[in-house]
Amino acid sequence: MENDLQKRLFRFSVSVIKEVRNLPNSKEYQVISYQLLKSATAVGANYEEAQGAVSKADFSNKVGIALKEIRETNYWIRILIELSEKENTWKEKEIESKELMSILGSIYSKTSKR
Repeated sequence: MENDLQKRLFRFSVSVIKEVRNLPNSKEYQVISYQLLKSATAVGANYEEAQGAVSKADFSNKVGIALKEIRETNYWIRILIELSEKENTWKEKEIESKELMSILGSIYSKTSKR
């Protein structure tokens, strides 16, 4: 059964994929798009893996990887915001990535201390 965070991470990944489709096709944007797509989709994938963890340590490790991936995703989003010359929807993604970072960070800090 899917929990609320799983759903939220899935929606976030899909929203990033859809938004990346609107980026220019120049060399620098191709690199950013590739890195962003990898990290944004890895967040949810690692959290999904955590749900099937075989131990508390395995769970904590997978959540820790998801946390690293959302931090990287936030980095690429901030770059896109800086590169943009007009108002864009990446600001919404930045806010969501910060919230997800906070949630995953909280889960990780609680589970990694045991």
